[in-house]
Amino acid sequence: MGAGLQRLGEYQGSGFRERKYLVRRGDGQVVQLSPLLYLVVEAIDGVRDTEGISHRVSGRFGREISADNVEYLVEQKLEPLGLTVPFGQEDDQAVTGPRSDLLLVLKGHRVIFPERQVARIAKALAWLHRPSMVVPVLAAVAALDLWLFAYHGAMQPVLQVLEQPVLMLAVFVLIVASLVFHEFGHASACRYGGARPGSIGCGLFLIWPSMYTDVTDVYRINRAGRIRTDLGGVYFNVVFVLGLAGAYVVTGQPFFLAAIYLVHFEILEQLMPALRLDGYYILGDLAGIPDLFGKIKPILLSMLPGRPVPAEAAGLKRSARIIVTTWVLTMVPLIIAELGYVLWNLPRMLETGLRSLSEQAVGTWSAFADGEIAAGLVGVIGEFMLLCPLAGAAYLCVRVMGRLVRATLRATEGNKRLRLAICAGTLAAAGALGAAWVGGVTPKPLPPQPPIVPLLQPGVPTLRAPASPPAETPQDDARPEPPVLTGPSPEASSLTPSPSAVPSDEATTASASPSATQTDSVAPSPKTASPSPSRGQNSPPPAPSSPAGTPSVTPSISPSESGFPTPTLSLPGPLDS
Repeated sequence: MGAGLQRLGEYQGSGFRERKYLVRRGDGQVVQLSPLLYLVVEAIDGVRDTEGISHRVSGRFGREISADNVEYLVEQKLEPLGLTVPFGQEDDQAVTGPRSDLLLVLKGHRVIFPERQVARIAKALAWLHRPSMVVPVLAAVAALDLWLFAYHGAMQPVLQVLEQPVLMLAVFVLIVASLVFHEFGHASACRYGGARPGSIGCGLFLIWPSMYTDVTDVYRINRAGRIRTDLGGVYFNVVFVLGLAGAYVVTGQPFFLAAIYLVHFEILEQLMPALRLDGYYILGDLAGIPDLFGKIKPILLSMLPGRPVPAEAAGLKRSARIIVTTWVLTMVPLIIAELGYVLWNLPRMLETGLRSLSEQAVGTWSAFADGEIAAGLVGVIGEFMLLCPLAGAAYLCVRVMGRLVRATLRATEGNKRLRLAICAGTLAAAGALGAAWVGGVTPKPLPPQPPIVPLLQPGVPTLRAPASPPAETPQDDARPEPPVLTGPSPEASSLTPSPSAVPSDEATTASASPSATQTDSVAPSPKTASPSPSRGQNSPPPAPSSPAGTPSVTPSISPSESGFPTPTLSLPGPLDS
């Protein structure tokens, strides 16, 4: 067998018609196997030859499996998957088997808590998952939310924190601590269910720094244990909220309540069944499908008329197929609509984002230069929040375009006419979109506007438009001149209002993309809990002089020397009648 191979056993609560068994390679990749292949893996011990393996497998499988059959299965199935190695290479640590090439996967793993340390932490916290603890914890947080949102008010402590950059940094530290405690919840729930948690680390999800917990061993336990592990992170966020409430009772500091408010958003985000958040794994375990993204392609192909149903879709149970099909029909239109929305608004997003980023960078540098360390640190956080969506969108667009190009080349191989037609259609669509960008058909960028809270954006101008000069106070003896009757003249001015609507809609970025995965054998990489900072762009309110969405009517009047406007009455001449 390959170095470090672990047999996880039968995948309990599976959504497949045929029973599935799981093994984990030394590199952490989980592979699904049929019952026959799993029996062959169990029989391989480095001592038995093909004849001995065939006898052992035949007795357990209930059918005659010859030595030639075993040799074929080993050479054509197990070795390509990286599960077995030829004689003499059993100590080779390099794994040459295929891996899931997922678009939305954590990159650049770095271990923070090694497996031994995680095991001690999980053992110390596993008692929190007992039903005798879960019920009072949930009841206590329900009472806390009722008090905070219905009586005390959750927005007031948030506004108090926004007024002080130092408190904002304190809240940021508490949010990071809640993310770490979230991962402890996954690990302790895995330990409580009878599985062995792995390491806790961090990586990059698209471009966002994210944390993960290796709980791959949870596949060896039942469905209830897997769902408990999926919910363990959110449950520990609830426990963390109670700890913050206790700190507020002791100290009376409002930033603890502000942190409670923000942790609620983290919980809601994690429960979304999109990307690779906790809600995604909860839905997958409910359906009995370890990799929902891997089923998008076969489900869509099964809906095309006149085409055979792929084996990956036909092998699903009816209940699992309903869940996955509903998820696919919901996610795919959302993904396409979000990508189209991003492309249509790309010019305004780039211009607005780059302008805001440059102003934030200049203001942050000025804050540090003036010795305002706290304001400068908050400005750095603001720069990071602005830079991540822009870099993440660019990275995702490059990845998606590369995958689409490779998929198109494979699908049109040997068909030059189809390839030319696709290229022509793509160029036409790109040309139309480019013309819309250049011609100004797409929405305009947001105008420069003052920050909502200037302390969070140091150095950013608080006044964007110059104030109009006040009208001179008329003297007591000043009198308006009588109207002058004149004919039409180019110099004659009339009271002509010129409305100029200021757009106030926000430019938001949200993108996700389906990705092709191994179709038959490769299950997803270790579960990751991927909390991330807010993705929404800041859109400060318009300047006070011109409220957003309200036309700004500015009459054009020629003032006289005395400070009063001189009315001009225009009468039609002979040529006007």
